[in-house]
Amino acid sequence: MSLLLTAAQTVGPFVAISFEHTQVQDVAPPGVSGERIVIQGRVLDGDGKPVEDAVLETWQANGHGKYSHPEDTREKLLDPAFKGFGRVLSNRHGVFRFSTIKPGRVPGPNDVLQAPHLVVLVFMRGLLKHLVTRVYFPDEAANREDPVLGLVPAERRSTLVAARVGDGLLEWNVVLQGQNETVFFDY
Repeated sequence: MSLLLTAAQTVGPFVAISFEHTQVQDVAPPGVSGERIVIQGRVLDGDGKPVEDAVLETWQANGHGKYSHPEDTREKLLDPAFKGFGRVLSNRHGVFRFSTIKPGRVPGPNDVLQAPHLVVLVFMRGLLKHLVTRVYFPDEAANREDPVLGLVPAERRSTLVAARVGDGLLEWNVVLQGQNETVFFDY
């Protein structure tokens, strides 16, 4: 009996074929309240080369700090037009881009409020399991007290914080390994 991996056990090699029609690049449609932002960046491999055909899924709370999910039973304003889910693909240069709103704070471990953040899942060919990371916002005072960000060694936290590159425009890259590797979490 052979125990070799089969193509069905990895994502790809044609990720775009499966996900292209399910992209959600505008996470916050018109009329959703909150600070509008665009996040752009690149997915890079350990050699700094672009990874095309990667999928990034984002999950986030709305501007009031409430998730569009039945398990979020907190008494917070729910915006029915905001689902909090996005899905984008990287292009042949490894570039991705999506628009959303800055989320409100949500409780984390021991009900301590977390800084505004997006949860990001990364899927790509060759990965047997998706990667999980976060995007935090620059110049956010709450980053200093975030219980999850506080678990990350100080010298690596910058891999999770986007950089402001323009009015409402943030840049955040996913580096899969090597120098400046993005911090990934086990869930």
